Amino acid sequence: MILVYTERATSRINYALNLIFRDILQTRFEVTHDLQEYLDHLGAKIFYGHQFPAEGLFIQSSNLLFESGIIEQELNMIPFEDGKALFGTSKKCHLGFDIFAASFYMACRYEEYLPHKRDEHDRFEAKESIATQYHFLEKPVVNIWCEALWNLLLKKYPSLVRKERKFEFITTIDIDNAFAYKEKGFVRGLAGIVADLVTFDFSQLQERLKVLFGRMKDPYDTYDYQLETIKKHDLNVIYFFLMGDYGVNDKNIPVENMHFQSLIKQIADYAEVGIHPSYGSNNNFHRLEKELNRLSPIIKKDVTQSRQHFLRLKFPETYRNLIDLDVLNDYTMGYANHYGFRAGLCTSYYFYDIDLEVETRLKVHPFSIMEGTLKYYLSVGPEEALPHFEKIINEVKKVNGTFISLWHNDTLSDQGDWKGWRAVFEGMIKLCQQ
Repeated sequence: MILVYTERATSRINYALNLIFRDILQTRFEVTHDLQEYLDHLGAKIFYGHQFPAEGLFIQSSNLLFESGIIEQELNMIPFEDGKALFGTSKKCHLGFDIFAASFYMACRYEEYLPHKRDEHDRFEAKESIATQYHFLEKPVVNIWCEALWNLLLKKYPSLVRKERKFEFITTIDIDNAFAYKEKGFVRGLAGIVADLVTFDFSQLQERLKVLFGRMKDPYDTYDYQLETIKKHDLNVIYFFLMGDYGVNDKNIPVENMHFQSLIKQIADYAEVGIHPSYGSNNNFHRLEKELNRLSPIIKKDVTQSRQHFLRLKFPETYRNLIDLDVLNDYTMGYANHYGFRAGLCTSYYFYDIDLEVETRLKVHPFSIMEGTLKYYLSVGPEEALPHFEKIINEVKKVNGTFISLWHNDTLSDQGDWKGWRAVFEGMIKLCQQ
C-alpha cells in the first residue's frame, strides 16, 4: 500500500490519485493529511506539497489541484522521456513535474473549458490542443508518466505490487447508414434516383437500381464479412447505431423499419450494442432520451454505451446528459481530424465535472484512431495506412493500455472509395494480435 501525504483534501486531488493509482496503476493507496502519520509510515510513501521532509518520494505541488473553477494555467512544459510533461517543478521533485496536476489537466480536458475556436460542427479540434502544439498528441503521456512514477516507486520500495495489466484492443463500428440504397423508403429512394440523374452519375444510378431490384448486394451491407472476421479472430467489438430522425447530418434507415430492427437484433446476438446519439441530439436532451427509448426495446436491455455522431463532444453538457439517462460508458474521446490521444490516455477512466468539482459515474473509453481520419483529413490511402495504425498500436502496447479503433460498416465494403481498406482492417487486427 502506498501512503500519499497532502496538506489538505480537495476533490481534485482525490480524483487525480484515483486516476493514477486505482485506474491506471491498479494498486492500493491511502491518503493522509497528518504529517506525523506520514513520517511514521514504514512502507511506500509519497509527499505531495511544496517542501520535502526528506522521506519517501517527493512530488512538488502546483496550485491547480487546490483551486476551484477554471482559470488560465501556467503549464511550464518540460521534456520528459521521449515526450513532454506539464507543470514542471524544481529539480528536487523526483519526477521533475507535478504528475497529479498534469494528469488531472489532461484527463478532465481542462483546456476544453477555456476559450477556444470550434469547427463547423461545434467540435474542439486537435490543432487547438496543447498536445498538438507541443507535439505529443501521438503519445499516451498520462500512461507514460504513471509508468515512470511506478518505476521510481519500485526502485525505492521493491516489495510493491500491482495488478498486472495486459494490452487489449477493442474494435468499434459506427452504423451511421446501415445500407446505401436499401430500406430507405419510397420518397428517399426516388430522391436518390433523381439526384443521380441530375448529376449525371449514371454508374451510381446503375448500382442503385441493381440493389433495389435484388440483382446486387447493397455495398454497405458488410455484416456477413464483419461476423466472419469477428468469429475468426475472436474480436471484442462494440457497435453504435444511429437512431435519430432523418436530417442533414443524420441519414440512417427509418427506425421503424423492420429489416433495420432485425439487423440490430442480429448484431446484438454476437456483439455489444450501444447508441450513436444523432447530430441533432447533442444539444437536445429530450431527443437523446427518445433515441435511447427506441434502441432499448429492440435489444431488450438498457443501453449503457454511446458514441456521439460526428464525435460532437462539449464539456460538460454532453456527458451530463448521458449520466442523467444512465448511459455510463462513452467512446467519443478522440479527434475526427487527427489520430492520437485526446486526453493523453489509453486507459478507461471516470469523467470529472469541473463545474461541479466531482468525479462522476460516467466512464470514458478513449479511442485513438479512426479510418476516416486517415482518408478524409490526412489524405492517406489504404496502401499507406497500416504504418499509422502500427505507430499508435505500438505506443499503447508499451504501456499495456487498451487500443480502441473506430470503423464504419461502409468502409469495410472494399468497393469504390474504400477499395483496399479491408486489408487495412485485417492488418490492424494482425498487428494487435502479434
